Amino acid sequence: MTYRIIIAPTALKMLQAIKDRKIRTQLRDRINALAETPNQQGKALIRELAGHRSLRAAGQRYRIIYRVVDDLVQVNIVAAGIRKEGDKRDIYELTKKLIRLGLLDE
Repeated sequence: MTYRIIIAPTALKMLQAIKDRKIRTQLRDRINALAETPNQQGKALIRELAGHRSLRAAGQRYRIIYRVVDDLVQVNIVAAGIRKEGDKRDIYELTKKLIRLGLLDE
C-alpha cells in the first residue's frame, strides 16, 4: 500500500530555509521513501510529541517529524530541520513550541 505524502506549510517553509541543495535533496528523498511502510521507518516519539515519528536524514544531523494517518493512508510531514540538542533551534524544541502555540498544520 502506498501512502500519500502531505507536507504542512510550516514544514515546507522549514525545508525551503535550508540553503544547501544537497541536503534538501537528501531530505526530499527520505520524505518520498515514507510512502512505503512509514510505520516501520523512524522512531515513535514520546511526551509532547507522542503520536509523531522522527526519521534521521542527511548524515544523521537532520530530522523529519511526521505523523502517520492510517485511516486516510497518508503521511503528514509536520517539521524538518537540524538536530541541535540543547539549542532552542533544535527541531524537536521547535516542533514542541509549534504544538503548544497551536501553529502546527497537520
